[in-house]
Amino acid sequence: MTAPAASFVPLDAAATAARLPYPELAQAIAAMLAELRDGTAMAPPRIALPVGDAERGHGTLLVMPARNRDIVMTKNITVHPDNPQRGLPNILGEVVVANAHTGERIALLDGPTVTGRRTAAVSLLAAQSFAPVPDGELLIVGAGVQAQTHLEAFVAGLPVRKVWLHSRTRDKAEALAEHAGRLGVSATVIDDVAEVLPRVSMVVTVTSSRTPVLPDLDSGLWTDRHFIAAVGAFRPEMCELPPRLCHAAAASGRLLADTLFGIEDEAGDLLQAGIDWQTVQPFETAILEADALRARTGSPLVFKSVGYALWDLAACALASKK
Repeated sequence: MTAPAASFVPLDAAATAARLPYPELAQAIAAMLAELRDGTAMAPPRIALPVGDAERGHGTLLVMPARNRDIVMTKNITVHPDNPQRGLPNILGEVVVANAHTGERIALLDGPTVTGRRTAAVSLLAAQSFAPVPDGELLIVGAGVQAQTHLEAFVAGLPVRKVWLHSRTRDKAEALAEHAGRLGVSATVIDDVAEVLPRVSMVVTVTSSRTPVLPDLDSGLWTDRHFIAAVGAFRPEMCELPPRLCHAAAASGRLLADTLFGIEDEAGDLLQAGIDWQTVQPFETAILEADALRARTGSPLVFKSVGYALWDLAACALASKK
């Protein structure tokens, strides 16, 4: 077996996070969008392999490769929903980064950290690019790992003055509010999102709900100054967004997705709403028309995120430079 290159660096979760500051990671993703447009970066469909058994616990192995001119990476993630009962994280894994020209290993990154931070950085870049009012007050629905990373990303990359938090698990929301205080921003836990929608400009949903977590269009609470990043629903049975809100965004030309690659299999919100995929604009081209998209009216601007291995590749490119 060939020995790893002398520069090979295995990084734990803290070291991985240190190499992926959110504002810089958002810009790395913007650069990756350009590589996607010119065809120098690509990622095939991810592999999802069921593992385990009913007696000891079902799980899923997810394998996601990607490459550009300089590096190649493979992210290996295992998802075991019963792990918290065993005192283990439900997501475990790593990202292997190699030189695309020689195959020499460059770095080994913590997989869950890469996933959490790159997902939040994608939403941050979308808010920076498309939010009609990219400052002021933020509502986060959910209180898990993605809620924390999105809180950190938006505070780091935007002039957020106030954060509102809503979750079915109030103690987790309270803990997240305390974390916001340590980041230097005021946060309040609320029982009903409707009470703050008239005052917030940005909304992030990061739940695994199977029913909408936001009011529908007929509530009268939505305006074209709202930006929504819908992140949580990544399976057909999941749904965070109400259907009329999705259709209004599509009709107004304000329904965007981080990628159309695999969206027909994963975006439960849009699947359940029966959205015509031709009305969904992909990130790599929409970002070139950001000014026009911000100026459009008729609905909130909705950014649906389902994830893509190229965002992991962007994180690898940034981490490998440090």
